[in-house]
Parts: sequence; structure tokens; C-alpha cells
Amino acid sequence: MNEMVKAIRNHEDDNVATLFSTADAGTPVAVLDTKGESTIVTVLDDIPYGHKIALVPIGNGEQVTKYGEEIGIATQAIAVGAHVHIHNIDSIRGRGDWKQEEQA
Repeated sequence: MNEMVKAIRNHEDDNVATLFSTADAGTPVAVLDTKGESTIVTVLDDIPYGHKIALVPIGNGEQVTKYGEEIGIATQAIAVGAHVHIHNIDSIRGRGDWKQEEQA
């Protein structure tokens, strides 16, 4: 019997969770929260270990939140269960180009 794939939602404001193992498309994932409760989300894409899964629909241009902090902006609409990574978000961390634009 295979053990269910798990992920963690680190903060109640997070709209993504981090996988504890690899998940193939169509796999149900038990998303654990900080209170020990879990919900099931079915992944839409193959997702590598340690990567993020969307917990709610995230619109193009909307904030991606992990650890209760904004980690990026969606560059396209992201469906529940979709892989959230550099192919569909722009990171806001270490963005020197954004800092220069703000100063201009």
C-alpha cells in the first residue's frame, strides 16, 4: 500500500503548500496546516519534491504567499493543484531591477 503524498501549508495566509515528496499528475495530496488539520488537493501536473502546489486559484498578477509573506507575483492564472514555480511566478526577492524602477 502506498502512503499518501503530503504537503505543508506553513501559515494560514498561504495560498501554496510545499510537497514532502514527488507527486505525479492526478495524485491526491494531503495538505497539513499548522493546526494539524488536513485537506486533500489533487495535483494537476507532475511536481518535484520540495516544490509548491496551489491551494486556491491564483489570478495573473496576484500575490503568491508562503510563510505568510509575499514571495512572488503570478505571471499567469494558476489553478488549484497546479505546480507553482519559476514558470508561472516572478519572484520579488532579490529583484534589483524592481528596486531601481521604484527609485526612478
